[in-house]
Amino acid sequence: DIPVIAGTGSNNTAEALSLSRRAADAGADGLLLISPYYNKPEAQGFLNHYRTIADEVDLPQIVYNVPSRTGQSIPVDVTVELAEHPNIQGYKAASGDLNLISEVIERTREESFSVLSGDDGLTLPVLSIGGTGTISVVANVEPERSCAMVGAALSGDYDRARALHHELSPLVRELFAETNPIPVKEAMHIRDRGGPLVRSPLSRLSEERRDILRDLLAEYDEAAPGTVEPEVVEPATGGAE
Repeated sequence: DIPVIAGTGSNNTAEALSLSRRAADAGADGLLLISPYYNKPEAQGFLNHYRTIADEVDLPQIVYNVPSRTGQSIPVDVTVELAEHPNIQGYKAASGDLNLISEVIERTREESFSVLSGDDGLTLPVLSIGGTGTISVVANVEPERSCAMVGAALSGDYDRARALHHELSPLVRELFAETNPIPVKEAMHIRDRGGPLVRSPLSRLSEERRDILRDLLAEYDEAAPGTVEPEVVEPATGGAE
């Protein structure tokens, strides 16, 4: 069986709790809870929010810190306190701040707590300082290479992990050339794994970027993991953004 982790976060604690209960009733194996966005809670507000859900819903839960989306980073002290709750078992690190992530890892070592990279470009650095895995965008498109990189790092084969990291890097950059999830939806469409459309107010990937992405994916398709050296072509100045 493949575990299913449901995204049930909200900036409204009551709504996040309701969504989490519905996910549990539907059979989800765990919850991913983005930190409350827009309202910018203080430390006690973060603690109350996450503890309310963890107390009421008996599923493993992952705290998701992505300040570029929410407008505020979860303080490390808050994360350390949350890690003491038996149902709060992980942390998706998407702050882009390796110093912050390192401190979270250092201060939660004694707990049964997983620190997972939420930035594809930082997955290998996070694993190298004690992270335990990743929640990835690029793995949707290149699962074999992504799993091989993580597996190599976790087994201590950093030469192979580095090679795969650099191999994936051009695709990672292209998948974030426009707002996520626009490029990854297009990449999955190119691979015949779903449609490219996104909900408004997002819009479909620009035609110029589609062509670049299609050519880049063709290079990955033609080579075994560890052998491709993609050439990335930047769009012409003045192209669609």
